[in-house]
Amino acid sequence: MSRIGNAPILIPSGVTVSKADRVISVTGPKGDLSLSFDPSIEVEIEGNKVIVKRKSEQKRVKALHGLTRNLIANMIIGVTNLWSKNLELVGVGFRAQVNGNKLVLNVGYSHQVEIIAPQGINFEVADNTKIKVSGIDKQLVGQIAANIKKVRVPDVYKGKGIRYQGEYIRKKLGKSAKVGAAGAGGGK
Repeated sequence: MSRIGNAPILIPSGVTVSKADRVISVTGPKGDLSLSFDPSIEVEIEGNKVIVKRKSEQKRVKALHGLTRNLIANMIIGVTNLWSKNLELVGVGFRAQVNGNKLVLNVGYSHQVEIIAPQGINFEVADNTKIKVSGIDKQLVGQIAANIKKVRVPDVYKGKGIRYQGEYIRKKLGKSAKVGAAGAGGGK
């Protein structure tokens, strides 16, 4: 039994949820989102609650039950409060700035890297090294943040690169840390 899927979703004031065929639409103060769900899942809107039910007990349908419920809940949270991911640049001379809807990164390459924000995504830069990606769609915010991080993945030896705020990078010791491993035995 899916405990997540069985929990009803409360609709806050100012948010409207509507269903047409297999598409559920959520409209709120920050924007609107829609989701098409699997035919083996039923979505019912009762007053100020959304209830997600499944039609069978197959393993795949049970997995979709909780997934669909969480996707709808994330849509409702996104149109009332924005989703956001925070990144930080670590490295000498690493800088970020926003030009219109573009994020311009100087991260040690011979050229600047520009990332254009898709519709619904906002970039904010503080102190030239802290980037905030925000928007109403949780999946899109996470994907754009991952794409920004991919521009300069943190180095495991020095720790330089783009990382999520608060992320711990486990550093490796360099070549000089391996003392006497090969020559200790004295032979082949």
